[in-house]
Amino acid sequence: MRGVVFRGNRELEVLDFADPVPGPGDVVIRIKASGLCGSDLKFYRDPPDEALKALGFKDFSARGIDEAPKIVAGHEPCGVIAEIGPNVDHRAWKVGDRVMVFHYKGCGFCDNCRTGWTQMCEHGATIYGATAHGGHADYMVVPAETLVALPDEISFSAGAAIACGTGTAFGALRRADVTGRDTVAVFGMGPIGQSAVQFAKAFGAEVIAVDIAEDRVARASELGAHHVVNSNSVDPVEAIREITGGRGATAAIETSGAPVARTAATRALGTWGRIALVGLGGNIDLNVSPDIVIKQISILGSYTFSNVGMGECARFVAKHGIDVDAIFTDRWKIDEAVEAYVEFDKQTRGKAVIEF
Repeated sequence: MRGVVFRGNRELEVLDFADPVPGPGDVVIRIKASGLCGSDLKFYRDPPDEALKALGFKDFSARGIDEAPKIVAGHEPCGVIAEIGPNVDHRAWKVGDRVMVFHYKGCGFCDNCRTGWTQMCEHGATIYGATAHGGHADYMVVPAETLVALPDEISFSAGAAIACGTGTAFGALRRADVTGRDTVAVFGMGPIGQSAVQFAKAFGAEVIAVDIAEDRVARASELGAHHVVNSNSVDPVEAIREITGGRGATAAIETSGAPVARTAATRALGTWGRIALVGLGGNIDLNVSPDIVIKQISILGSYTFSNVGMGECARFVAKHGIDVDAIFTDRWKIDEAVEAYVEFDKQTRGKAVIEF
């Protein structure tokens, strides 16, 4: 099979690998779609060890590995089951089933693993596409426990998005308890922010979309935002206060990870506001008393989602007809991986996917 391997320093290769064989408890997935995610750019731009450390995980040297192995990239896999190994419950899965992959594996026994939060495993998680082979390949072998059913109503590309970015948006809105009572400001109109706009509108909230790029601001309107703010030309805090009659937003989702955006998103909240911080890296600069304490603001970290939450997201998309495919602007083949990441690295367009 072919697989994409990041070398760091904005270099990648498409290499040949042996077709995977399922071990006990494993399944082989024939990949149909594998999404490109913003966190992939850490591994594309930086050496693998540095990328892991930047994202808060142990590097390969800390795992007792002298040299970073050649690992297939891509942590948004979606496809069909091609082969089932021993000890897999055939009442749960069969060859031909449409599936997404929850791209973390933990010990399976700690409290976090047992509640579906395997990325927070107390003993350290395997991350498919980072520390184990991911979805940028013709095939992928994973434990059956990582599978989440893909409803028939959802395309494989949409399933790939739900496997990380779109699912992350859904999880952040749930974490911030966004409902139809809210006016929610979504900062950052990359793929996660665009999905957050779609979901927040479906939840019944009034949606304000904020970004520094005019094309992404315009895209947010097309995806259902009630108000849009170009923070490159106006003060987003003042703009949101004007939109809300001086009250401020009741909730905010910050997806970019940019310190200035995090600060603005928090200050744009009214009293009792809630903010979910999604973007990784960077810091936040706030004056604690006026910005947080006196307004009784709740600041929440939102780290992707549980495997149960991933299934909930997929079922919500299917039930409510959320057009996840609308966030895609670029679709590539694996032989075009070099060009795909050159374009994705510019971070000026919407969602991208490698389709098989």
